[in-house]
Amino acid sequence: MRTDDALPTGVGTRMSNSAENAAADPGAAINHDGQTRAAVVTLLVEDGPLTAGEIAERLGISAAGVRRHLEALVDAGDVETSSSGFGQRGRGRPAKWFQLTARGRGKLRHAYDDLAGAAMRKLRDVAGEDAVYEFARERVERIVAGVEPSDGTGDVAATVGQIADALTVAGYSANTREVGTGVQICQHHCPVAHVATEFPELCEAETEVFTELLGTHVQRLATIANGDCACTTHVPLHPAMPPVGGAPTPGPDTGTDQHDRPERDTQPASARLPKPQQGTTRKVSR
Repeated sequence: MRTDDALPTGVGTRMSNSAENAAADPGAAINHDGQTRAAVVTLLVEDGPLTAGEIAERLGISAAGVRRHLEALVDAGDVETSSSGFGQRGRGRPAKWFQLTARGRGKLRHAYDDLAGAAMRKLRDVAGEDAVYEFARERVERIVAGVEPSDGTGDVAATVGQIADALTVAGYSANTREVGTGVQICQHHCPVAHVATEFPELCEAETEVFTELLGTHVQRLATIANGDCACTTHVPLHPAMPPVGGAPTPGPDTGTDQHDRPERDTQPASARLPKPQQGTTRKVSR
């Protein structure tokens, strides 16, 4: 399972070697810039939002050099500053966090996106909405086919990790983050984001399958298809504690079901007061 601190294998070494080659051959500088910029985009896809300092540390180059590439990506509309990041903030001036824009993600689209969208529209026209959802669910089930379902008493976090691993193998660049009393599955890339924008059934099927595998209700907080920087699913790990002394003991079964209960009397209160006996007078206070 990938963690927040995991680095793309060999990225830093490759960038250091490329810098040495560029210094020896000035004609390779343009190619080196393109490689560095592509590496910056890759990190933002997998782990964004990130600061310039974090990117520099992972690539093994100067923060000033990273900022130059970030400025170029911002000017091109591919990257934007984020209101906040996921890391801890230190004292002093707040750092800027950078993430890909919808335009930037659009450039990562696979060539078959348009074909997939056309196929989904044809499926909907021929077989209806239910067929689209059935297809979406079967697709997710194939991705997580090797995940061991949680039995409700085991380690839910272990199943969450298996789901993240399966998603990463399928191209979703997924990892997990502990948040409060739960854990979040973060998918930093979505190979079908362009199609999911038109067919939200793809996202809905994921949430339903995750719920069944984990044996607990999960909540989808964000999706790339809706313009967020990642698809985020929250999974509660610690259920609410029972009251002191244990759960209340249920009362005896009276054989009366909730649906068999008598209807509530809807008469006004004045109509339900006992009628005065004959020959007596009821005194009314004023």
